[in-house]
Amino acid sequence: MNRRAFVIGAGAIVAMPVVATAQQPARVRRIGILQPSGLWEPFHQRLAELGYVEGRNLVVEQRSVPEGKPEQISVMARQLVEMKVEVIVTAGAVATRAAKEATTAIPIVMIAVGDPVGIGLVQSLARPAGNVTGSSVLGPETAMKRLELLKEFMPRLTKFALLWNASNPANRIYERDTSSAARALHVTMQSVPVTHPGQLAQAFVAIERERPNAMIVSGDLILQPHMGRVIDFARRAQLPVMYQNPEQAKSGGLLAYGANFAELFRRGADYTDRILKGAKPADLPVEQPTKFELVINLRTARSLGLEVPPSVLLRADQVIE
Repeated sequence: MNRRAFVIGAGAIVAMPVVATAQQPARVRRIGILQPSGLWEPFHQRLAELGYVEGRNLVVEQRSVPEGKPEQISVMARQLVEMKVEVIVTAGAVATRAAKEATTAIPIVMIAVGDPVGIGLVQSLARPAGNVTGSSVLGPETAMKRLELLKEFMPRLTKFALLWNASNPANRIYERDTSSAARALHVTMQSVPVTHPGQLAQAFVAIERERPNAMIVSGDLILQPHMGRVIDFARRAQLPVMYQNPEQAKSGGLLAYGANFAELFRRGADYTDRILKGAKPADLPVEQPTKFELVINLRTARSLGLEVPPSVLLRADQVIE
């Protein structure tokens, strides 16, 4: 916000001609980003559209966790608090929980967190009540929908593997919901938990040993930078995979069903802007995606020898030829 300062002496209005005062520099805002790996480019683009320019009126402090050391995230959260940032922006449940444990005073904008009510981050979606607000992505209905689509795509599906990050409390709920969906659809689920990317190779061995017909991968933002390894493994193992983030289908995965993550990060910038302008997190309802995208990669389907059912193809928002 631009502010103008005027110095007016007694009688100056009548004794002196009116002189335009110089515009003072814009106030520099300081925000923190915890765990900045992932899809942050849309967030920064949206901030720029809203008038925030790094180096001019915005300072962004970023803290990320060293590879294989997820326990360090609490240390990084406390560092941002000590720097007295005005807002902490987080992606995923692990980073958001660490930020909330580090402060109850600094506003926190969470992006793409699964079931924030169930894991105790907010009191309710409509009334967050504390210092956390933002967006949520997961629920029992999305777990069921992904498995239904996969089963419709592969009518002979009898067993699938679920690859998920067990250090993410929201993913524990997603694993439970997917297991319930599997029982309802009479399909066997192989649960394959990992706690950091260093365990992916071991997880791949476990999946190949069990020989499932397909795999579902949770959309964990800590694993997000390593999804290329998952796609390469699926290609080598000739394994059909359902992803949560549509970008993974565009990058070579078979199919994906989920919210538009780029839009969620853009909305995170909108929340940040509103809070910097005085809004309280407790007064900003947590948003849920209004639209889920189904993306199908026909090239990958052909490489796997799979025919895409017309019923699934017709519902696709995007088809990669």
